[in-house]
Amino acid sequence: MKALFGEAWDLLFHPPIAHRGLWSPAGPPENSLAAFQAACAAGYGIELDVQRTADGEAVVFHDATLERMTGAPGRVSDHAAADITRMRLKGTDETIPTLADALTLVGHRAMVHIEIKIPLGEVGPLERRVHEVLIDHSGPTCVIGFNPYSHAWFADHHPRVLRGLDSYSYAGPDARHLAPEIRKKYARLEHVSIAKPHFLALSIDMLSHPRAVALRHDGMPVVAWTVRDPLQAQAIKANCDNLIFEGFAA
Repeated sequence: MKALFGEAWDLLFHPPIAHRGLWSPAGPPENSLAAFQAACAAGYGIELDVQRTADGEAVVFHDATLERMTGAPGRVSDHAAADITRMRLKGTDETIPTLADALTLVGHRAMVHIEIKIPLGEVGPLERRVHEVLIDHSGPTCVIGFNPYSHAWFADHHPRVLRGLDSYSYAGPDARHLAPEIRKKYARLEHVSIAKPHFLALSIDMLSHPRAVALRHDGMPVVAWTVRDPLQAQAIKANCDNLIFEGFAA
């Protein structure tokens, strides 16, 4: 893998990765250019989220709906990029960036984990736009996300893009949109065979899952999320290769 991905492969393991940038309630908002600048200045990697706008642009935003971070109604996918990128985040002067703007700011200073936020049935358009942006970016990157078919799309169309499958226990309300049998399969990490990832990005509670342990033993790196205090980081370090963190200095 080192021969295929070079610097990006090394940066999977160190430094730790700032979740949605290095943000804080009293500082830069999540997924903002200021949060990415802070992460770069502190020497961390960066995790960010991308959504597709109504006109097909990839913008950096976590929620499907706008209200929590902007106070505006509706969904990201209901608006054109020109409207989205004027919206201010949490009452600050920071606005929603495009993926291209975020990567231009970061440059070569940090490894960027790009989480693709799409429903199961919408694979293709956002992945194509993300790849178009990546063509013009020479810094280290990877794509991550929960949809195994998104990873399979990259494996089929652009296999030289480094891929990390996000997964968790699929036991809570966030998984209710999936059929019960799908939840069971994903909780057992059976979707790894669909996604064909180069590494796993697992919730902390999944690090000791027998399938995760076996995959890691066979050479698949595991990145843990989301770690929120130093004691938690210390407790899991033997069971993962890196961590995505927020709320403390990792």
